[in-house]
Formats: sequence, structure tokens, C-alpha cells
Amino acid sequence: MAKTEDYKYLSGFGSEFATEALPGALPEGQNTPQVCPYGLYAEQLSGTAFTAPRETNKRTWFYRIRPSVTHRPFAPIKHAFLESDFRKRHPNPNQLRWKPFDIPKEETDFVAGLRTVCGAGDPLSRNGCAIYVYVCNASMGNSAIYNSDGDFLIVPQQGTLEITTEFGRMRVAPNEICVVQQGMKFSVGVSGPSRGYILEVYNGHFVLPNLGPIGANGLASPRDFLTPVAWYEDRDVSEYRTISKYQGHLFESIQDHSPFDVVAWHGNYVPYKYDLKHFMVINATAFDHADPSIFTVLTCPSTKPGTAIADFVIFPPRWAVQEHTFRPPYYHRNCMSEFMGLIFGNYEAKEEGFMPGGASLHSMMTPHGPDAQCFETASTVELTPVRVADGTQSFMFETCLGLGLTDWGEEKCCKVDADYYKCWQGLKKNFDPNWKPTPKA
Repeated sequence: MAKTEDYKYLSGFGSEFATEALPGALPEGQNTPQVCPYGLYAEQLSGTAFTAPRETNKRTWFYRIRPSVTHRPFAPIKHAFLESDFRKRHPNPNQLRWKPFDIPKEETDFVAGLRTVCGAGDPLSRNGCAIYVYVCNASMGNSAIYNSDGDFLIVPQQGTLEITTEFGRMRVAPNEICVVQQGMKFSVGVSGPSRGYILEVYNGHFVLPNLGPIGANGLASPRDFLTPVAWYEDRDVSEYRTISKYQGHLFESIQDHSPFDVVAWHGNYVPYKYDLKHFMVINATAFDHADPSIFTVLTCPSTKPGTAIADFVIFPPRWAVQEHTFRPPYYHRNCMSEFMGLIFGNYEAKEEGFMPGGASLHSMMTPHGPDAQCFETASTVELTPVRVADGTQSFMFETCLGLGLTDWGEEKCCKVDADYYKCWQGLKKNFDPNWKPTPKA
């Protein structure tokens, strides 16, 4: 594993970057000279249609030792736990909670450790999303993967990921996230048992949410997003495996060299990482509990204004100061689907049962909210300024789509908590028809 100081980054979200591992490797004034510096090949990676408007047009030019096309034909490979048909199982509207997902004891790399929990839509039509967990304990070695179907937003929960990409290298630890966009090749290294969550979007790409009345600053700052600088290896390998996730299935091709041979690149279609500790929390300072939109880090918009194919939302440490207010999340029925995970600590609305490495799913219009113990405590506690969620980081993948469970997610993982519903059964009737308001002093 490389040392932390060996990882270098460029700062900014949605920026135009230019970086080279050898001086003069980037052509000047054009993209495809007749002969590229150092005898490199020019290759473009397009993240949007050529004719997309300038403000949304995404592409990067690589200058690499060999073009990507130098591989043998793809052949299908089997994976027991990947799924993209989310209509196979009968729908289940119940509140669901998963205990922490097991990390295999046998040697398992990142790709073999992928498990589809739920999803919606179809990668063929590029409409929808999918939610995975990854559980692994071995590095990918002489293999890499790229996703032809969409973007991966990766949330480590246990174990630091050493991610090598065509653009360079990233180290991503728990309480950080990274996004590897459609088509980008990457290989994951680990140094021990590792576990985390993945949100995949088939539509478009993640962007920063609009700030509106928040003003110019707040939430996630563009400068805190980091993209790796150019790094390359000129390494011959007799049987290097490149895996493509294509239309929900895996295929592999063999080539005789490492694909991470990009000596220089420029463009705005890049992988990136973000440290959640940098998120600038916005919250209510007078009364009432603000909805979770104020905690949105990244969003993948749908064609309907204000509605996301998927949002990535966090619930970080912060102050609660609201007066005359039930401060935890209110009881709620949502037109969106909410999948939550816990990176570390205890989630404020459910101190028991919701554990790091586990998850919950509250499907659209299924009621949910604080458990009985949380309600009783929050209804009687003195409303002084208090810190919330110190030592905790939970997150939510929220989507406008109905999520269908996979066989693994609902049964084969053997982690569904059958007693989850009981956390609300202790909520008692407090109704008093003779109630009178307390006289004001």
C-alpha cells in the first residue's frame, strides 16, 4: 500500500483540470496532434453526448501508453449476488432493517464482494438506480473494473480503500466518499476486512445541490472535492483482467498490460473524493425540525424539477437549539424511498438496533419515525442547546423511485431484522380530551 503522502489531488467540483506525470506530456493548443508527446496515444472518454450543452458537457482526454482497445474479446462471467431485475420479487412495503452485513472469511476482492440489496429501473434504458453493499478482504491485484451502466458513489464503512484509476490514485477512508463515474476503470486495494455501501445511478451524473436562500456558501463546498493527479504505470502483465459491468451483467477481457498507463490527462469528467467532516451544516435556529434536504451532499436530478433520481444525504455532528420543538426527525410518510446506513456511532432517532455496517429501508409512503424510547425522551427533555450526533455519521440514499428488493437483500443475506417493527409498538396513546393549555406566566 502507498503512503498517505503519496496521494496528491486537484481541488474543485466540476472543474476543468489538466495534469501530467511527465513534463510536456499534454499537447499544447489541441487534443489530437499527428504525433503526441512521448509517443503516447490520445483517447477521449465521454461522460455526456457530444452535443450536450456546454454547462453540462463532460469529457476527458487521456494521453496513454496504449489505447484501451488493445484487449481480447469480452466473455461473460458469473456473479452470484449481482442483480438488475428489480421486478422479480413480490413487493414488500414494510419497514426493513438489516443487521451488519457479514464480511467473508474466504479471500474476496471488491468485485466478488458486491451484493445488490435493492434498486429500480433498468440499466439498458439508463433510467433508475441500484443500492449495493461491498464486503471484501483482498485487493483486486491484476484486475480492474469499469461500470458501463452508470456512476458509483462509494461509502466506506470499515477499512480504507486504495483506489487506482486511469486518472490517478485515491485513498478513501471511512467518513469519506468517492464517486467513480460511468466508464472509468478502477482497481480497489484493501489491507484487511472492508465493508461499505454503494449508490449507483443510471441517469446522468451527481451534481452539487442548488443553494437557493442558503446563499453563496454552505453544505458541501466545491473546493473540498479532490480529484487525483496524473499517475501511471508502464507494466506488462501476461493476464490482466478488465471487467465491464454492462447491462447489469459482468464481462471480462484479458490484456497484456496494466490499463493504468495514462501519463497525462485534461478535462472535466473525473473521479473524485470528499471528506464528510468538511460539510457545512445548515439547521433550524428558532423552532421546528427542518427536513433532511438541508443535509444533501450530492444529487442526481431527474427531469422533474426539484425531484432527484437519487440524493446522498448525511446527518453529521451539529448543534440542536430549537425552542418549543420535538427535535428528532418527525413521524413521516414520504413520496420518496429512503435507504439509510450507519458508518459509525448511534443514530439519534434509533439508539438501539441500527448498527454500523447495517441499513434500513423505508419505502415510499410507508410510515416511519423515532422509536418509542426516543419519543418519550425528546418529549420531556429540557430544551437547552445540545450537541447532536457527536461520534456518529449516518447517511441516506433517497430516491423518487420505488425500490425493489433482491433475493439476496431480502432473504439470502440472513440479516433482515424481523423484530424491527417492535421499536414502535411501545408508542402509547397520550390523547386527553380534557387537555388545557398551561397558563403563561
